[in-house]
This record gives sequence, C-alpha cells and structure tokens, in this order.
Amino acid sequence: MQIVDIEDEIDYELLNHEQIMGKITEVAARASEDYRGRTPLLVCVLKGAATTMVAFSQAMTIPVETDYMSLSSYGSGTVSSGTVTVRQDLSADVRGRDVLIVEDIIDSGVTLKWLVGELERRGAASVEIFALLEKPARHQVQLDVKYKGFVIPDEFVVGFGLDYDERYRNLDSIAVLKPEVYEGEQA
Repeated sequence: MQIVDIEDEIDYELLNHEQIMGKITEVAARASEDYRGRTPLLVCVLKGAATTMVAFSQAMTIPVETDYMSLSSYGSGTVSSGTVTVRQDLSADVRGRDVLIVEDIIDSGVTLKWLVGELERRGAASVEIFALLEKPARHQVQLDVKYKGFVIPDEFVVGFGLDYDERYRNLDSIAVLKPEVYEGEQA
C-alpha cells in the first residue's frame, strides 16, 4: 500500500472548522429552544455523522439522550445503491419519543427517507432532521429537513466524519476530494 499524505488528495477546502462549528452551534441553539422542556433522543447515523453528533450534542443547552444506528446504501463506492441495509440497530425504544436525527449529509435522501419512515413506524412521537450538509442536485426523494446546515455543490466531499472508502473522516474541515482519487466510480 502506497503511503499518501491526505493533503495531496484534497482538491480544496469547502468549509473550515470554524464555519462548521459556528453552524452547528447556531442550529443546536434553535433546536434547544424548540425542544425546551422535553428530552429529545438524538439518533446518529453511523459512521459519517458521529463527528457531527458529538459536536451537535455538546452544543445543545437542554438534556438530550443519544443513540446510534448504522445504515448503508453505499458499500465502498461513491454512488448510492438505493437499497438500505441496517448494520446496527438502535438500543433505545423510540415509542412516544421526540426523535431528532443527526445526519452528516443528504445526498440522494433515500436512506434518510427510509429512516424517518422506520422511526415513525416504531411509534416515535415526532421525527425531525438535522443535516449538516445537503446536496440538492443529488436528491431523489423529498424530505422535510427542519434543521439545516450548509447547501453544497454536487462535488464529492470528505472530512468531519465523511469518508471515501473509510478514509478522510479525521479531517476537521470539509474538503472536496480530487476526482482522480475516485475516478471511474461516479455515475
């Protein structure tokens, strides 16, 4: 395996750490006000949203509970397969709970739409979404996203938990990956 410096594979930084943290703090303040007097269950979609979940939950000013679910519709490629697979389920019962899904990015929206429907089927009192990033150009389904972060262009981004083939999650910013890194995979 060839050792490559991450910076050599990044085209450019799209959002720096301060921009990301500023937006998360702003949205968490709004959500804290909306849920005041209640204890929402924050549901993180692993692995990508883990970094966002930590920052978001720490920025909340009310009591929250957290849980994690691992879903996949990508495999190791860059294009969603459209089929959702549950790799790890929630440990909490969502029946009667206010659930706030914490998501890193909405690309096609297929996985997230499935998750909203699944949480509703399980009897959640309410289901809302916080998405740090959205790529409207890739949307295949309509979603109601109450808490929005950034709308980004249709480019392949990594960092702040987002990966390409399990790499780049550790970047503290969000960057655009050089196309030659994933050439031949995008549809």
